[in-house]
Amino acid sequence: MRKGKSPRPAPGEILIKVKACGVCHTDLHIVGAEWSAPRLPLIPGHEVVGEVEAVGDGVANFRVGDRAGFGWIYCTCGHCEYCVSDRERYCSEYAATGFMVDGGFAEYIKVPASHVVAMPPELEFAGAAPLYCAGLTAYRAVNISGLRLGETVAVWGAGGLGQCAIQIAKVLGAQVIAVDIAPGKLAIARRLGADLVVDASREKVGEGISASGGAHVALCFAPSEQVVARAFESLRLCGTLVLVGLPPGTFTLPIIDSVRKGVRILTCAVGTRQDLREVLALAASGKLKCLVESCGLDQINEVFQRMRQGRIEGRVVVEFP
Repeated sequence: MRKGKSPRPAPGEILIKVKACGVCHTDLHIVGAEWSAPRLPLIPGHEVVGEVEAVGDGVANFRVGDRAGFGWIYCTCGHCEYCVSDRERYCSEYAATGFMVDGGFAEYIKVPASHVVAMPPELEFAGAAPLYCAGLTAYRAVNISGLRLGETVAVWGAGGLGQCAIQIAKVLGAQVIAVDIAPGKLAIARRLGADLVVDASREKVGEGISASGGAHVALCFAPSEQVVARAFESLRLCGTLVLVGLPPGTFTLPIIDSVRKGVRILTCAVGTRQDLREVLALAASGKLKCLVESCGLDQINEVFQRMRQGRIEGRVVVEFP
């Protein structure tokens, strides 16, 4: 959005003065034209936090000056079978922030007040922004997996989402195995509480985890067909594979082994607003923290290049003065 006079919110909307917006791998898919955006030009960014600048008619849940944020889900209908059953991502009227509508790499953004979630006062803007997507998606992945106290979870990919998943799994009392090929990310995983870290570039990790008893849950955050296959191998009988990372093209999994082992295969895109409230509560209590580095909007292309090269160990957040 160009500098100048800020827009006015329509009825049911609020105007947010953006303080920070996280940079997500999904943004890279969009700006790299791997995903065909339904409209151009387009402002990306969907991990948005800031202060309420103005409130449209009919809005009762926010006031000017409130701290607020929102993520990938810009709006839904709120009453279809998916919206009322904890699956609002699949609403036919769903719109995605920074993909179907302009996103948060801007000074101001208008958004339906119904889909904005208040930001706890205990959190800082830069640290909170990635929670609205990375933290939320990791939380949803752990939640739908059914992971329980004392079980073993293998987290494949110890970047931003994986780091959140490690912390969430430890809150649940799980044993966590973190798998990656980057020594820096594995060091971070250990600091965050992983019980075992494994360098996948040096070991046959899937077979190794399976031989030691196997994982009850494998969370696959790395966008790689090979990683998906290794994560599947790591599962014990009746284990659960949750696919989050998005490898390009297609990949296969062994149907016979899936049936023989009783494996559940689930997918996870993003969580709900209620999931997000629970994520923010975890962070506000000090049990979940995103490791972030800040940059200016003029550095965004450099950030995308580092992202392509796998040289970001946590999350990057664009901060606005």
